[in-house]
Amino acid sequence: MQRKFLTNLILLLTLNLLIKPFWILGIDRNVQNIVGAADYGFYFAIFNFSFLFNILLDFGITNFNNKNIAQNNHLLNKHFSSIVILKLLLAGVFGIITFSFGLLVGYNGHQLSMLAWMVFNQFLISFVLYLRSNISGLLLFKTDSIVSVLDRSLMIIFCSILIWGNVTTERLQIEWFIYAQTAAYLITAIIAFIIVMRKSSFSKLNWNKPFFVMIIKQSFPFAILALLMTFYNRIDSVMLERLLPNTQGDEQAGIYASSYRLLDATNMIAYLFAVLLLPLFSKMLKNKEEIVHIVKLSFKLLITLALIVGIGSYFYSYEIMGLLYKNHVNESAEVFKWLMMGFIPVSTTYVFGTLLTANGNLKELNFIAATGMLLNISLNFILIPRLEAVGSAYSSIITQFLSAIVQVIFAQIVFKFKVDYKFIFSILAFGIGVVLINLFSKHFIETNWIYNFAGMVIMSVVLASFLRLLNFKSLINLIVKKEQK
Repeated sequence: MQRKFLTNLILLLTLNLLIKPFWILGIDRNVQNIVGAADYGFYFAIFNFSFLFNILLDFGITNFNNKNIAQNNHLLNKHFSSIVILKLLLAGVFGIITFSFGLLVGYNGHQLSMLAWMVFNQFLISFVLYLRSNISGLLLFKTDSIVSVLDRSLMIIFCSILIWGNVTTERLQIEWFIYAQTAAYLITAIIAFIIVMRKSSFSKLNWNKPFFVMIIKQSFPFAILALLMTFYNRIDSVMLERLLPNTQGDEQAGIYASSYRLLDATNMIAYLFAVLLLPLFSKMLKNKEEIVHIVKLSFKLLITLALIVGIGSYFYSYEIMGLLYKNHVNESAEVFKWLMMGFIPVSTTYVFGTLLTANGNLKELNFIAATGMLLNISLNFILIPRLEAVGSAYSSIITQFLSAIVQVIFAQIVFKFKVDYKFIFSILAFGIGVVLINLFSKHFIETNWIYNFAGMVIMSVVLASFLRLLNFKSLINLIVKKEQK
């Protein structure tokens, strides 16, 4: 299982690192610079607002299905034809409730028009994720890896034409950006549907009310968890836009978005770990296989990356934001350094939260998520009027660290992992070492900051290897050797 995890992780990371950085830095960043902080903030706030009720599109079906299909491959044929109908019904509920709350919070005609496109896009995203849960549940990780980057690849093509293709004399409009996303999601959904249809021997849709009720009951805990996690991850920009007066809210949401987009990009790496780990953990737990080694391996790889990225971004926040953006660099840098430190606890939850999900500890995870959501919203109400976007960044990092610590402690209790003090000491030593390396590279070496940053990364990797958090020889041997039967 460790070999399967590593080989597919490498493929998944390679494809995503080829495509998604260009999307974030080449396309999304250019759109932000072209349309300005206020217009992009306006879009970003509505985008996150549409995300708040995203769980109504899915109701936990995707996570439930991923776990269920991984453990019971034969159920794909039975479930697929009925779940497609259920997804369409949930899409109608999602649209009605999202628009109702949009009217309730006072959105105007322009905002509601943009929200309509966002609602459709959210449906397409949710449908693609459900289809991918079937593919990954069958452990077809290579196919899933390709589908995972298809939408972004298409968006890059469409948006590149809009930005650099000289197809219009007008300045890029934020609405065009949304239309390009719609086209990319729609094509990806069609292709993913065809793949799953062939794997499931799908012939026709099946209306099965008792099955719908059964699926909703079984996936309900997953739905609550996803709803709570979405609220405390996506509510920040919505609260910025609503709590601050006039265009100040749009502008601050735009500043927050410029930093959050980069966090979102790095979070995708951690999310890819979870995509592979959930079906692997589920199958191993069902077969009563030893999981401590795969937990330790995945956490070592992810926490090493997270500490380098999080701490490095903190020290080089001004330089990174100044390289990427033209306006509001100082404010964006302050937000960025705190948000990126949040990558450390987020990476931790993607390992231990996924393990607890696979084990069915949803009640406890829901309690942790609910507490985190209430804490984050409360802190935002206090800090946003005083500190604006920076206040949201503070709220986010406090919530993420506390949630991660609780999840690790609970996983330790549930699985009775033996406390490895040597491993804990290695991680602490590595974190302190990365801080010292950053201080040295930034303040004691006078050269271009990009060279300093690259040197910092190299020295940090060497330190991780020295502390045996990264053992390249063992990883290579594990990948290239034939999997034991």
